[in-house]
Amino acid sequence: MRASPIRDFNVGRSANYAEDGMVATAHPRATLAGLDVLRRGGNAMDAAITAIAMLSVIEPQSTGIGGDCFVIYCPKGGAPIGLNGSGRAPAAANVGWYKDRGISKIELRTPHAVTIPGAIDAWCKLAADHGTMPLSELLAPAIKAAEEGFILTPRVAHDWAGSVDKLQSDPDTARSYLPGGKAPGVGDKHRSPELGATLRLIGEKGRAGFYEGRVAEDIVAKLKSLGGLHELSDFAAQECEYVTPVQTNYRGYDVCEIPPNGQGLTALIILNVLAGYDLSEGAMSEADRIHLLAEAGKAAYWRRDTYFADQRFAEVPIERLLSSQEADSIRKRIRMDEAHAGVHYNGVEHKDTTYLCVVDKDRNAVSFINSLFAGFGSGITAPKSGVILQNRGMGFRIDDDHPSRIEGGKRPFHTIIPGMLLKDGKAVMPFGVMGGHYQSVGHANLISNIIDRGDDPQEAIERPRTFAYEGELKLEDPIGEDIAGDLAARGHVIGRFDAPTGGAQAIWIDHERGVLIGGSEKRKDGCALGY
Repeated sequence: MRASPIRDFNVGRSANYAEDGMVATAHPRATLAGLDVLRRGGNAMDAAITAIAMLSVIEPQSTGIGGDCFVIYCPKGGAPIGLNGSGRAPAAANVGWYKDRGISKIELRTPHAVTIPGAIDAWCKLAADHGTMPLSELLAPAIKAAEEGFILTPRVAHDWAGSVDKLQSDPDTARSYLPGGKAPGVGDKHRSPELGATLRLIGEKGRAGFYEGRVAEDIVAKLKSLGGLHELSDFAAQECEYVTPVQTNYRGYDVCEIPPNGQGLTALIILNVLAGYDLSEGAMSEADRIHLLAEAGKAAYWRRDTYFADQRFAEVPIERLLSSQEADSIRKRIRMDEAHAGVHYNGVEHKDTTYLCVVDKDRNAVSFINSLFAGFGSGITAPKSGVILQNRGMGFRIDDDHPSRIEGGKRPFHTIIPGMLLKDGKAVMPFGVMGGHYQSVGHANLISNIIDRGDDPQEAIERPRTFAYEGELKLEDPIGEDIAGDLAARGHVIGRFDAPTGGAQAIWIDHERGVLIGGSEKRKDGCALGY
């Protein structure tokens, strides 16, 4: 990253600079909650758990305790540690059961879309192994927000209003999230008392407060009443897993991702392809840059959709996919004057999540992503505990021959991916880009913007986004018609995004100067703050 010149103050916002600690999230109140923990002496993991718990209350369309998470933690002077906090299918689930009932696809608003939530098990594990403060103290700000209420910010209100149909489909969800029969608006206060009580119980009892006793009983009873296969034994068996991050070296920096069942490996494949080109500022036209990212992305996503699955159930050829030979073979097929046909994903769209990152005074760094999958997940809420449940089961296939076929105890394919950038063995940037399937391309593009173009995190995040997917190359509006016309002439089918694309946070660690430089998504409500 270059030492940025004075920016154009008529466009975008400045990166945030601090010395002793920084938090970047998709919501100001979550950022402040995490920063308060740092200022009280907590470490990066303490702050991350506090912030993600807060987001699970105040950004309920994107995340919640009924969902999953993935984390990369880089302790000062140590190697990156990955945590897979994704949930599993009920033990009784199998392809034959669904086929016997004429089910060929797992639908959104059904109990079959609900996998066992993995987030709380992961939070408890991280707090015990890497935190310094009691879990009850870390959850206290979220409990207060749930019980006393929180004010809706613009992006949260926008997404909430767009989910009314789903929220109306379940009476318990409607009662919890449509007060007075309608979605709360910008500036309205919303309370979630049942959720607050559940968080309080987790703070007191830890993991057992969610996976045993009345909360688990409430969730299982609701799902079984709808025809689900879930049992209390499935909740008792849920367990997160420490994993070794997969990584590649991009122009002297190590880029780390969580291995499959997530899609982080896809971002690394794209970066390996891009490494064969000069992408420094001014080295190629903007149209060339967009075209190259699109073509590399198509090749990487085909490999993702062909091979990625839970590695306890399927063999994923990670070493081959990350090899220089694989990158060479992809580059040989890329023509700068001609677009290849797009890959069509035979699965479900992945949309909503939240991401945050934290760096503390000791330079412990956390990259943390937590999600319900679709907006408000499955739309199914357990009535007594207030837990709205994810729909990650839609990542499974009802197909005996597919690597991601549904099987008991299996984790579905996930799009949510935290990232970590290292230089000479030190963490230099926790980062993440939200946006469902876009995330892998988003990671590669963000890294290229910073390393190749010299952007600071805020500049890199604010650049216009593009995504070649499902046979169409979509562009954000700041990209002009001259560039769109150039790309169309190469054979791309051009479209425009009809909604904000993704979201991102990143914190650059300038070890030489002792400075933290944070960026946060302009397309959401959040911010990066330090002290």
